[in-house]
Amino acid sequence: MRAIYILPVAAILLVIALSSVFIVDERKQALVLQFGQVTQVKEDPGLGFKVPFIQEVVLYEDRILGLPTTPIEVTMLDDRRLVVDAFARWRITNLVQFREATGTGAEAQALRRLEGIVNPAIQEVLGSVPSNRVLSEDRTALMNQIRDIARRQASNLGIEIIDVRLTRTDLPEQNLEATFARMRAEREREAADEIARGGEAAQRVRAAADRTQVELTSDAKRQADVVRGEADAERSRILAEAYGRDAEFFGFIRSLSAYETALKGDNSSIVMQPDSEFFSYLRGAGVDGVETARTTFGDPAAEPAAPPAAP
Repeated sequence: MRAIYILPVAAILLVIALSSVFIVDERKQALVLQFGQVTQVKEDPGLGFKVPFIQEVVLYEDRILGLPTTPIEVTMLDDRRLVVDAFARWRITNLVQFREATGTGAEAQALRRLEGIVNPAIQEVLGSVPSNRVLSEDRTALMNQIRDIARRQASNLGIEIIDVRLTRTDLPEQNLEATFARMRAEREREAADEIARGGEAAQRVRAAADRTQVELTSDAKRQADVVRGEADAERSRILAEAYGRDAEFFGFIRSLSAYETALKGDNSSIVMQPDSEFFSYLRGAGVDGVETARTTFGDPAAEPAAPPAAP
C-alpha cells in the first residue's frame, strides 16, 4: 500500500524539482519574475533556481544585436537633400531597466525605440554640416557623433549603442533623375564637340590628301610630257638620220607603208585610175621616183610615216 502512495509523491516531487530549475546558455541572460516583478537577475550561463509555479523565467539576448534604420531625407547645411540610412549595433547592459522600458515587447520593442533615437541623431548631426563632407570618404567623425548622441539617450533603456555606420547617402529620386539628365546632357555636349573636332581634322586630312594628289598628278603629267617630247624628238632625229643615209630606200618604205594603211580594214579593195599619183613612186625610178614620192607623200623628215607592215 505504501508503494502505491510513494510513486505519485515521487513523481510530484520530481516535477516540482524540475520546475524549479532553469538553464541559461552563454548567448542569453535571464530575469526571474514573480507576478510581473523582477526577483532575480541571471546574467551568467549555467543553472538557476526559481520557485515553481509562482515565478517565471524570461530570456533575453546577451549578444550584440543589429538595427538597420529606415531611409530618411536629411537637409544639409548647404540646403541639399540626401537620403540617408544607417546600421547600429547595440546590446542589453541592464536587464531590469530594459524590462521596465520595453515591457513584454522585448527586443522587438527595443528596435522601435532605438530607431526613434538613432534617426533624430542622424538628422541633428548631418543637418549641421555641408553635403560634401557627408559624401566624402572620411566621415568617421560624423558617425561617432551620431553614436554618442544615441548612446546617451539609449542608456535610459538599459541599452548600450556600440557603433553607428552610415550605409547609404544618396540624392532623392527626383534629384537623381535631374542629376542624371544633366550628366547625360554634359556627356552629349562633349561627344558633339569631339565629333566636330574629328570632322574638322578629317576635312584637313582630306584637303591635304587632295592637294598632294593634284601636285603628284601634275608633276607626273609634266614628267610624262617631258619624256614624250624627248621621245618624239629622238624619233624625229632617227627618222631624219635614216632619210639622210638612203633617201630612195626611205621613200620606197614610206610608200609601202602608205599602201598598207590604205588597204587596212574589212574593205581591202581600192578603185582608182592606173595613172594615179598614188602609184607614182612605183612607176618612177631612181631619184626622180624619190622626188615624186616626196611630192605625193610629203617630206619624210617633217611627217613621219607609220612603220612598215610585216611581209
